[in-house]
Amino acid sequence: MMLHEDEIPVDETLVRSLLKAQRPEWAGLPLSPAGAGTDNTMYRLGEDLLVRLPRTPGNGRSVRKEQEWLPRLAPLLGCPIPEPVHAGTPTDAFPLLWSVYRWIDGDEVGPDTVRDWAAFGADLAAVVGRLHRIDLMGATRAEDLSWYRGGTLEPCEEWVGGCLDDCRAALGSELDVDTLERLWRAALALPEPSGPHVWLHGDLKPTNLLARNGKLHAVIDFGALSVGFPDAEHATVWDLPPQARRAYWDASNLDEVTWARARAWAIAVGVSGISDYRHTFPAFVAECRARLEAILADAAAR
Repeated sequence: MMLHEDEIPVDETLVRSLLKAQRPEWAGLPLSPAGAGTDNTMYRLGEDLLVRLPRTPGNGRSVRKEQEWLPRLAPLLGCPIPEPVHAGTPTDAFPLLWSVYRWIDGDEVGPDTVRDWAAFGADLAAVVGRLHRIDLMGATRAEDLSWYRGGTLEPCEEWVGGCLDDCRAALGSELDVDTLERLWRAALALPEPSGPHVWLHGDLKPTNLLARNGKLHAVIDFGALSVGFPDAEHATVWDLPPQARRAYWDASNLDEVTWARARAWAIAVGVSGISDYRHTFPAFVAECRARLEAILADAAAR
């Protein structure tokens, strides 16, 4: 499934050709699809490895920072994260950087894999807190470590407004876009964050979290790794059940202003996902819509 105009097609034949050229000792291992998101395509390689290939040149820029920073962050996080074991170089057939990682056993987070959502929310808050307390080690909010979700809301006003209009046109009879827009604009009027920059995962949605034995086990996909303000980091809690969301808030000790800005980021990412992928990636659109519906349910309950 192609999602982007500049996407580079990937299949098993291509992956095997890359392995034969660069890691021939792995080229004969079993290879099977292991999922694909908006930015990357994955293949499981043997029992212990994962091949991850960016979909577009823009996505490819995230590969180098993962290879550079994940080995330095891993010992400090207290939970498994991807471990790069090969830095793939571009070829004529695939002109982007790519990676091979250690396979992390675990299940996608969901109602069938998490036993106690309140405990899960508290555990996620602990991981996020540890990440945000890690020394920046000289990293700054520049180049590949500068991503819009680590900034402020105001620069996003124009495109979020367009996405809200798209959602209103497509789903206005099914989704209360007017309330979403009111919450978004209320957050725009709040003071901008003034705290220090921190390390950010950037996309802590359930598909980037793994559970084992009913609990949070690992955090994956650091393609959005960046440095900046932490507000947007908290936005994906609206992808989790209310018990997890409340426990996360309590454990993180977030104030109302930070929570309102986090909710605005959740709205921004949700409406843009629907606007950008409504005709190409229905599963992702369903995730975005569920997030927006959770925000509306929370707002109605207050």
